[in-house]
Amino acid sequence: MSNAATSDTKTSKGFLAWVERSGNKLPDPVFIFFYLILVLIVISIACSYFGLTANHPVQTNADGSPVLIKSASLISPENIQRLWVEMPKTFTHFHPLGYVLVVMLGAGVAERSGLFASGIRQAVRGAPKFLLTPVVALVAMLSNHAADAGYVVMIPLAAILFASVGRHPMAGIAAAFAGVSGGFSANISPGQLDALLFGITEAAVEGSGLDPSWTMNIAGNWWFIAVLMVIYLPVIWYVTDKIVEPRLGKWVPDERQAAEYGDEDKPLTDAQQKGLRRAGLAILGVCALWAVMTFMPGTPLLNEPAEGIEQAWYVTATPFFRSLVAGFMVLFLAAGWAYGSAAGSIKNHRDLVDMMSEAMKDMGYYLVLAFAAAHFVAMFNWSNLGLISAVHGANGIEASGLPLPIALGLIVLFTGFLNLFVGSASAKWALLAPVLVPMLMLLGISPEGATAAYRVGDGATNIITPLMVYFPLILIFAQRWQKDFGIGSLTAMMIPYSVFLMVTGVILIVGWIFLGLPLGPGAPIEYVLPS
Repeated sequence: MSNAATSDTKTSKGFLAWVERSGNKLPDPVFIFFYLILVLIVISIACSYFGLTANHPVQTNADGSPVLIKSASLISPENIQRLWVEMPKTFTHFHPLGYVLVVMLGAGVAERSGLFASGIRQAVRGAPKFLLTPVVALVAMLSNHAADAGYVVMIPLAAILFASVGRHPMAGIAAAFAGVSGGFSANISPGQLDALLFGITEAAVEGSGLDPSWTMNIAGNWWFIAVLMVIYLPVIWYVTDKIVEPRLGKWVPDERQAAEYGDEDKPLTDAQQKGLRRAGLAILGVCALWAVMTFMPGTPLLNEPAEGIEQAWYVTATPFFRSLVAGFMVLFLAAGWAYGSAAGSIKNHRDLVDMMSEAMKDMGYYLVLAFAAAHFVAMFNWSNLGLISAVHGANGIEASGLPLPIALGLIVLFTGFLNLFVGSASAKWALLAPVLVPMLMLLGISPEGATAAYRVGDGATNIITPLMVYFPLILIFAQRWQKDFGIGSLTAMMIPYSVFLMVTGVILIVGWIFLGLPLGPGAPIEYVLPS
């Protein structure tokens, strides 16, 4: 038996095997939400019966005393009526739903036209040998804007690129997997994930009632995720070249492997290269259009202050930030259409409509998950348990004397641990946000700061849990090069990345709080409750 197979056997008896067995026993995330709703109903009845309360941190009575927040039973006549009467509203007004569907209309065209796949291949094929690892890691992180293409195209292509220069193909798979999945939230600009997470954050703020004036800003983590990408890049480079690849040893291909590689590394055709040029022009055109709508006199994407009234620049730019969801949809749509018309994948407008329809078909499971998550979040808010838990949690952290940055670092670690069992980023944030977001607001951390902390923990452990939806696919890619490569082998190979990414991510978020830097345009990390 090979060393890899032996390592797999040993690892299968340890902690990660327990994680795999335990996680596999969990029901589908949709039913997790339904079961949690049943548990929530029981807890709400008990809390209402025993009179669990908290003082509202913002609202006051006429005499100046704080409003008392009382826990409400979810089987009260009012809440039963609200459940059935407002069910369509509860579902359709779930903030992430609209944001994600709008972006995916455009991203689906860009993916199905072949733009994402060709762009990834073009970006990495000509990389110099000594820069191959950082180029693969960088493009892998950027490919998160390309949805599934990052996993389906980038990871097998990285293996072939490494093999073509005499390096171990498994090191290429590891570097690309670490970038695509471990660096899930690290990127040069906001994208689909930002729309999804900030939609859930907005629902949590709205449900708490702490700040009715707070609005979702899709660029609220822009500076943070850009710095995260800059930090993760040398980390992945170091772990790949200094830790992972030396342990893999020298790669010696067999005679038949060359015929089994596939065609991921073949040069782009003239039509595909023409399509990329057209897509680039389309992207420039959309950016120019948004610039005109933002900076020309009397444009619609700025809130001009009333005469004689001063307001912060980010308040003025609020319509611009909120337009970015539609902006990304138009950008992906225009670029995908431009590419497809040149490459031959889009012959007429019917092909375009078909691609948009297919993208919506792929969102079918997300719609079902969103229905369950929307009702869990709504019912959590109806019971008032979210705000009550946030108030008592904030008071507990203050009473403990634990420094806020350290407390936030522990929250990141907890998120990473939970990610071993619940792989869906949206499902986890829908579970955690109703408590974490208002609790951190009460402690002086903005909703954008809470979202940033969650993202660090969510990404770092993606690459070591067999419950991650793409984990089996990565295993298949690896077995094309080494037949006896098992789950334990893949997990063991990725553990150094997970540890380094988690440590550097926690240091970054803790340091960010100490320095008080803005997380994005108009998104300070500090927060002050409205008086």
